[in-house]
Amino acid sequence: MMECKKCMSCGGWMLLIVGVLFLLKDLNMWTFCGLSWWTVLFIVLGIGKIGMSKCHDCQAMCGPSGKKR
Repeated sequence: MMECKKCMSCGGWMLLIVGVLFLLKDLNMWTFCGLSWWTVLFIVLGIGKIGMSKCHDCQAMCGPSGKKR
């Protein structure tokens, strides 16, 4: 699983935001719809994978090397 720096940064920010939201939930400072952390994790991973599939840098790194443009 290779990612470009841009995708790794976006993924890191998404996980940080989700982590802070769950920290606020654990501290009883904020509640949101009773979502479990598994659900949110799979949503974040799905968004990341869709983003990687549209990223030209990731496609250049992971795509077939014989592909003509």
